[in-house]
Amino acid sequence: MRAARIARSASLARVLGRHEDTTGRDIRSSDLPVGSTGHDGRVTDDETQIRELVEGWSRAVHAGDLPTVVADHADDIVMFDVPPPEDGVRGIDAYTEVWPAFFEWQEGGAVFDIVRLDVTAGADVAFATALLKCGTADELAELPERRLRLTVGLRKEGGRWVVAHEHHSFTDRS
Repeated sequence: MRAARIARSASLARVLGRHEDTTGRDIRSSDLPVGSTGHDGRVTDDETQIRELVEGWSRAVHAGDLPTVVADHADDIVMFDVPPPEDGVRGIDAYTEVWPAFFEWQEGGAVFDIVRLDVTAGADVAFATALLKCGTADELAELPERRLRLTVGLRKEGGRWVVAHEHHSFTDRS
């Protein structure tokens, strides 16, 4: 298992070269979280495109850049989020409407940074899972290991990847 992770990490580093993290700091690919690879051990172009899409989305969320946050999402997006509604947010208009409240909360000094990102891509559908550091300084001081869990379902439309499903969650601490 460890040897497979090292091989995947080395393959990812070869494909991606140098990279910016979600804070804009330039890092070596060997510093990146392990990503998924194709069956032959190489990261596919689709997986690289999806990784870039998710990382760009994360940077846009952190910056409060609503047009970029919604840019690569399907018109029929379904999102299950931490706050209500219980049955999710459906459609690009409803998805767009939920972000201003989050941006307002985030302006109080919260972070939204990817800690780990894994991508698996087929020819027309893909998914990505990520762990993010998401919280205010006080929240993260109290629970430094707490992570937002993100799952993204994507499909190809007109030759480009779009997000069709997002799921955000935290573990239940009650």
